[in-house]
Amino acid sequence: MRIGIDVGGTFTDIVGIDDRSGRILLEKVPTTPGDLARGVLDGIARLLAAPDGGATAGVTPSEFVHGTTIGTNALIERKGARTGLVTTRGFRDVLEIGRVQRPAAGLYDFDVDNPPPLVPRRRRVEVDERVGSRGEVVRPLDEASARVAAETLRAQEVASVAVSFLFSFLHPAHERRVGEVLREVLGPRVHVSLSSEVAPEFREFERTSTVVMNAYLAPLVGDYLAGLQARLRAVYGEVDLRIMQASGGCMTPEAAGALAVRTVNSGPAGGALAGALVARKCGFDACVTVDMGGTSFDIGLVQHGEPRLATESQFGGYPVKLPVIDIEAIGAGGGSIAFVDAGGGLDVGPESAGAQPGPACYGRGGTRPTVTDANVVLGRIDPASFLGGAMALDAAAAERAVREHVGGPLGLGAEDAAWGVVRVINAKMCKGITARTIERGLDLRELPLVVFGGAGALHAVDLARELGMREVVVPMHAGNLSALGLLDARIRHDWARTLLGPLDEVDPAAVTAVLAELDAAGRARLAAERVPAERIEMRWSADLRFTGQSYELNVPLRAGAAVTREALADAGRAFERLHEQVYAFKAVDERCELVSLRVVALGLTAGVALARLPAAAAGAAPPAAHARRPVRFAEGVLEAGIWRRDDLAAGHQVAGPAVVEERLTSTVLPPGARARVDEWGALRIDPGAGSSTI
Repeated sequence: MRIGIDVGGTFTDIVGIDDRSGRILLEKVPTTPGDLARGVLDGIARLLAAPDGGATAGVTPSEFVHGTTIGTNALIERKGARTGLVTTRGFRDVLEIGRVQRPAAGLYDFDVDNPPPLVPRRRRVEVDERVGSRGEVVRPLDEASARVAAETLRAQEVASVAVSFLFSFLHPAHERRVGEVLREVLGPRVHVSLSSEVAPEFREFERTSTVVMNAYLAPLVGDYLAGLQARLRAVYGEVDLRIMQASGGCMTPEAAGALAVRTVNSGPAGGALAGALVARKCGFDACVTVDMGGTSFDIGLVQHGEPRLATESQFGGYPVKLPVIDIEAIGAGGGSIAFVDAGGGLDVGPESAGAQPGPACYGRGGTRPTVTDANVVLGRIDPASFLGGAMALDAAAAERAVREHVGGPLGLGAEDAAWGVVRVINAKMCKGITARTIERGLDLRELPLVVFGGAGALHAVDLARELGMREVVVPMHAGNLSALGLLDARIRHDWARTLLGPLDEVDPAAVTAVLAELDAAGRARLAAERVPAERIEMRWSADLRFTGQSYELNVPLRAGAAVTREALADAGRAFERLHEQVYAFKAVDERCELVSLRVVALGLTAGVALARLPAAAAGAAPPAAHARRPVRFAEGVLEAGIWRRDDLAAGHQVAGPAVVEERLTSTVLPPGARARVDEWGALRIDPGAGSSTI
């Protein structure tokens, strides 16, 4: 059995695939913040002990793919390792100078500021050395100054050190030698990260930010993964543990410990992979994916059947120069807390009740109302069937929390107050989706919405109606889809090198030589991880821009082939088409410029094979609703039919007002919406033209 593990802020999702039978098993357990590994092991044990699970059938876990939040949480809470930074003399304050820009989210807020550097100034030290913009040595490395820097950091008892020298991506020898000095002086227990290894690309601030973040997280991530691996082996023997990356690939725990920054946002990356898998099964070339869990609402884009990637992003307000799946996360989950602000307005999130104490209805001591509490009050969630009945909810506590903290201050009853909470959170999610797609030149009216996460299907049709989207898809296993997506991840290693110059003047032989060198390094890494040659796939690409632009777009190149002048011209034309799509114009009279070359080394894995759902018998009537209950919609409180998703076969249809319940999530169908079950078990929903919730 292969097992995917997605540790979220509220729940830990476990998915197992029995490769002998093709069965997919699901489990969801509360996350254990004090000891994340305990929740992981508890979830695996419950999965294997399930009535239809592997323990009774002799199935043994052989492979684990893990998406972890430990790096994300450390950034949010500023609880990373005590880190130092070694840099070129005169460049000690790069992290604080940055791009001299205010945070975009607080553009008109006079009090907003950029997040403080992860390394305070007293732990940023300088070394005498200098490399020029063409890779030439302007000032040789002074090893005496490097030893002084190392001794200074040793006196400050750092646990990790980042090294970032000017133009080191062109001449990494100075960084490598300083790394050796640091290891010699500080000892093997102190982690050392070099920018020429973590992010060997131009843009000094982003490269420095990336390597500092890597150093800040590496000891925590490395210790956690080593401990988890030891505990898994103690229970299940020798197993293959892989760690998800933000790029959508997976890597070994050892690689993850060295390149910890690549594990941030790894759980949402699994969701994006699963969303792309569902889109391909449904025949979509492009779609919007949304994952609404307990803490966040993650918005992704699928284009040409794959998640959209970016070559740089931000984690917690800090820029990173790494390939990442293009996901926007906003604080809008089932656990997001509703409150009345100082001005008397209703707001929801971004603060979440998390796993402890959780929403008021969980009965774990929480007293503040959340989105989940509001859905319980509105009849959208059945307290008796939550998590298949494994976790009974306290409806009275939910109503009390909503009435006390929202209804009372606003002069509303509990039901109207809960409806207000749903309206506000829906508006926030719509705003997030709209911004994410318009910024990338996409028209929502042409795109379907693929929805998953434990809370996503409760709100999906309302969102699609408000945004004018043509179809909603709620896939099978939607409650645990991110964990399932982890098992569809391929082994992945990314390599990049800056090679700057006008595209029509760049030497094709030089481009080919760089790509071939990176390609060989990628193949060697995969071979060292025992990936057979026939299961290796290489991808080449280039970052291009118009001369004078500050940022670039990535276009593919033909992997393995010598790059010719014509191939470079084709890449330039592809860049112009992409630029027109993203920015609605292309500068046909401007020259294109090559910025960086990239190689992706992929090791193909077993992936996920979705089984077809048995079709309904010809002429057979669809099953009747197994129950009815009052549910609040935009049209008011209506008697809604309640269907069990397991009772529906391919071809069956359900019309709103209705709720389709399954063990790990529920789908709300307002009046006018109609759901059809397709051959893969997905609910294909026509949102209809009903009333808006906003």
